[in-house]
Amino acid sequence: MKTHSTIYDSARPYIACFAILRRGSKVAMVKRKNTGWMDGYYGLPAGKVEYGEQYSLAAAREVKEEAGVDIDPADLEFAHVVHRHKEDETETEFMDWVDVYFEAKKWKGEPHNTEEEKAESLDWIDFNNLPDNIVPPVREALNHIHEGKKYSEYGWEGVNNE
Repeated sequence: MKTHSTIYDSARPYIACFAILRRGSKVAMVKRKNTGWMDGYYGLPAGKVEYGEQYSLAAAREVKEEAGVDIDPADLEFAHVVHRHKEDETETEFMDWVDVYFEAKKWKGEPHNTEEEKAESLDWIDFNNLPDNIVPPVREALNHIHEGKKYSEYGWEGVNNE
């Protein structure tokens, strides 16, 4: 059997999956603490996709880890994708991210804060009246989702793509 190995000169982004748990106009959001990044701000249950992991499985896993509920990946509906640019913490290079947002149609259990060392609380926030302290790229993605948009870009202003 012949094998073929090719090295591609293409982007190798980090990938994160986000889950929206919604009850009427309320969305379950986690208030960050003790992470060293955006502490005191709300975000959605989310995290990095592991190597070889399907995006829907990553979203379901992260919701279980952060909100303590079980979601069948078949009950996740694609909501939005963001191509995000972020300077690294030392600002010596950039990190390219693809953020994939899903909305859960249903779940088992009651969402609650399961990571008390990294989250102050899990609160139900009005989707139509988001507070100021939401992680900025999450806020922008939620606004796009609210408008029915499926794709956006964040953080690329002023980036030279040559």
